[in-house]
Amino acid sequence: MSNATLSFFGGAGTVTGSKYLVRTDRGQFLLDCGLFQGMKELRLRNWADPPFDPSALDAVVLSHGHIDHCGYLPLLAKRGFRGPIYCTPGTADLLSIVLPDSGRLQEEDASRANRHAYSKHHPALALYTSDDAERALGLVKLRSYGELFNVVPGASALFRRAGHILGSATVEVQLKRPRPSRLVFSGDLGRWARPILRDPELVSHADTLLIESTYGDRTHVAGAEEELARVITETAHRGGVVIVPAFAIGRTQELIWTIRKLEDAGRVPLISVYVDSPMAIDVTETYCRHPEDLDKELRESIIENRCSLASKHYHLVRTSDESKALNRLQGPVVIIAGSGMATGGRVLHHLKFRLPDHRNTVLLAGFQAAGTRGRALLEGAPTVRIHGEDIPVRARVEVVNGLSAHADQNEIMRWLRGFKEPPRQTFVVHGEAASSAALAATIKEQLGWNVSVAVDGATVDVS
Repeated sequence: MSNATLSFFGGAGTVTGSKYLVRTDRGQFLLDCGLFQGMKELRLRNWADPPFDPSALDAVVLSHGHIDHCGYLPLLAKRGFRGPIYCTPGTADLLSIVLPDSGRLQEEDASRANRHAYSKHHPALALYTSDDAERALGLVKLRSYGELFNVVPGASALFRRAGHILGSATVEVQLKRPRPSRLVFSGDLGRWARPILRDPELVSHADTLLIESTYGDRTHVAGAEEELARVITETAHRGGVVIVPAFAIGRTQELIWTIRKLEDAGRVPLISVYVDSPMAIDVTETYCRHPEDLDKELRESIIENRCSLASKHYHLVRTSDESKALNRLQGPVVIIAGSGMATGGRVLHHLKFRLPDHRNTVLLAGFQAAGTRGRALLEGAPTVRIHGEDIPVRARVEVVNGLSAHADQNEIMRWLRGFKEPPRQTFVVHGEAASSAALAATIKEQLGWNVSVAVDGATVDVS
């Protein structure tokens, strides 16, 4: 091979399934290895043979531990990959929670489908198992922020803080062969001056840049705390339950932190908050073990043995029996449960039980991809299908956008302005079509860069 190339095998034209294959004349590796979520045609891609040979890959370099960036790793290992998986220490700890949990959920979903005969496939099979997840975890290699490490001969990589979730990083790949060049991948960018995590770090140079565009067509509204306080207070006055489908990593921790802040200020009634997600509980504890990622306020609380990621009436729900017992609770209470787009997990049982009651509120506190139950609720669906049943939606559905851990268009542009000179080529990735196109147009208009939206399945020269 005379040139180094980059192929877009996910996270192009969609906000899920991130996989970017780098090939040089001396090796090949993936930037991210995400699972497709959302619309059926995307999820079916998880089951199809990938457009590369997993056993021929030399390595994987991960930006962070969200499923849409790492959730395909167990399947990669199942299909023969045996190389190193490079990531930061914070990401490694999250993987040890996220991947086995994902495998277990795959197995449970298949088992439930077989018991209740609502799958079109007989028998329903798990995409991968918790054993496959453990196999992938055995390949993880830790690398610190700022540490240059070899990926394949002639190619090295460097992590910098992205400020999105614990351990999240931008990735700079330095290619020496066939000729020197720098490929920079933003991963998922976080935000400035947010609680819990340190700010994103700027990058000065790139020949080829991949920039995410989850919120590339919009800016976050101010007043998220006020909206959260209003939703909790109004639901409490109705005697209802606030159900929050929340990502176990990042969103749950910020929700807890924000509720505690509102309680301390007397802006919400003191009601019980239940975190019904063993994974979210473990993740919250993991955050407190990584002061290198945390902002000054939370870091100092850990030094004083007071990792303050808890509300005043805070209850951790680990077992399935404890989770089922929440159905007996009368409001007002807040139940935070996975998953963030209501695609699986325990939140489905709460939605199934609570959606028909007009006193309750479903609070959507993050991005809802096309094809997910969260998106259906966001768009006002009168019913949603859960476990083979059509459940009427009589509960209120509220949205609080400002709690997102993703940079908005202005924050993405702030990060891009950190480059000292324009990259030779910029590709907009990891966004739905409208957001990617809007960000590309904004970059061209404001910065004058050579920019285009990445095309799924395309291969470009990065040497």
